[in-house]
Amino acid sequence: MRYSRIWVLRRRPNVETFAEVRFKDAEGKTAIPDGAIRCERGSKLWTCLVEVKTGGNALKDEQVGKYLDLARDHELDGVLTISNQITHDASESPVCVDGRKLKRAKLWHLSWWRILTEAVVQSRYRGVSDPDQAWVLRELIHYLSSDVSGAGDFGDMGEHWVAVRKAAHERTLRQGDPAVRQVAERWEQFTQYLCLSLSQELGHDVVAPRPRKQTTSGRLDEVSKTLAADGLLEAIVRIPNAVGDMHLSADLRSRQMSISVEVSAPQDGRPKSRISWLLRQLGEASPDLRVEVWYPHARDSVATTLQNAREQPESLLCPADHKREPRSFELTLTRPMGQKRGRAEGSFVRETRTQAVSFYRDLVQNLKAWQAPAPQLRPQPQLVDTPPISPPDLLPLLSADHMLPRAVEERPQEADLPNGEQPGEPTNVCSALNEFQYTSVEDR
Repeated sequence: MRYSRIWVLRRRPNVETFAEVRFKDAEGKTAIPDGAIRCERGSKLWTCLVEVKTGGNALKDEQVGKYLDLARDHELDGVLTISNQITHDASESPVCVDGRKLKRAKLWHLSWWRILTEAVVQSRYRGVSDPDQAWVLRELIHYLSSDVSGAGDFGDMGEHWVAVRKAAHERTLRQGDPAVRQVAERWEQFTQYLCLSLSQELGHDVVAPRPRKQTTSGRLDEVSKTLAADGLLEAIVRIPNAVGDMHLSADLRSRQMSISVEVSAPQDGRPKSRISWLLRQLGEASPDLRVEVWYPHARDSVATTLQNAREQPESLLCPADHKREPRSFELTLTRPMGQKRGRAEGSFVRETRTQAVSFYRDLVQNLKAWQAPAPQLRPQPQLVDTPPISPPDLLPLLSADHMLPRAVEERPQEADLPNGEQPGEPTNVCSALNEFQYTSVEDR
């Protein structure tokens, strides 16, 4: 048995790899998987068999099922397959095996394109501290990137692509046609290929989201139904921290490729101000970009080109009520669809990948989501300079009216009165003075 041992520089875990491991199956026949992996960390041990395909060679259901039986009989954790077939994630496999074989052994799958993507992201964005390991990783990237390795990227749309494209244009497609299912499978692989390509360029995990409970078979049924009924191939690409998901729609009937992104509208300001907020961010966008505005409680949207929107922003207001606030904006760019099967210039794969990357570079990465302004503190009241209080001796003089003496009440004492007189009502001094002032001399 030929084997190679790789010791990770850290003491734990350590990984051992073996090539062309020989086993005896239940019938006594010799089975030789391409390799095996043994990973040990502390008291935990993980082992699996490896089956590898390169170039256009596809994995075989019977062969993988046989290796699952070997993993179960020898108490291994599972089987890992590697090929150019691209899947949604490592838990999905391009082969169909009996579900009962997966009860005691697991099945994983990695495409060569996914392995290359992980290597590029690690080397280019995350970095490797050990110089020897960094050199080995760069050599691996260089080898996998070569056509000689057989670890290529996504090839083409399959042998039935041209026939399905023509039938969709003529509206003669049927969901039960096997060619429709085959093109649906190739479209799903292309979507994953596009996500991994963007991951290499951005250094972040780009995914094609699905409903949580949707399986690969259910997804293919959905794509096949849409392709047969409407002639459309649709996908969603989610990029971390982007303003929104990118929606891809290939119309095989009109032979047009549309890529769009949805942007939530601001939550304050007048309707026209919210529209202007979006237009200011589209300075370098293509003039034929379609701007579509959706309003709440409205069945239809309002749409126009970017060039017309710049000249007449009010054309995007709600026709029924100009004061109605927009809910969201949708930006769509439509270009002619590539029609060839392969990857040469003018092919579907090359043109679609180029249009998606350009749409993100020229538009999506420059858009910023609206954010409410931070709450502001109330301004502190300004202190007004007031004159100091004057002391009593510096108080201003008041007018004579304010200086009149108060009414003084004096009650004469009995000792001051003549004999026999009783004290009467109190005398008002002010009244007495007034009477004295206005009494004539004769009366006096």
